[in-house]
Amino acid sequence: MSSFMEETYKKIGQNVRIYRQKANISQEKLSEILGVNSKFIGHVERFERFISLKKLIEIAEFFDIPVKNLFD
Repeated sequence: MSSFMEETYKKIGQNVRIYRQKANISQEKLSEILGVNSKFIGHVERFERFISLKKLIEIAEFFDIPVKNLFD
């Protein structure tokens, strides 16, 4: 994996955590809302799993933000 891709996925994980914490919901609750394994969000936030574009869009919709905010 290129360093650019690695940094991008790390940034996404950090931003998912930031928005989740701002919304005051647990990793497990967000995973439930997205219909994924209860540990999935934790893995994404720690850069242990890659997240699909579909799930990124669902997260952005849930937080009512543009998808690009998860990349910034």
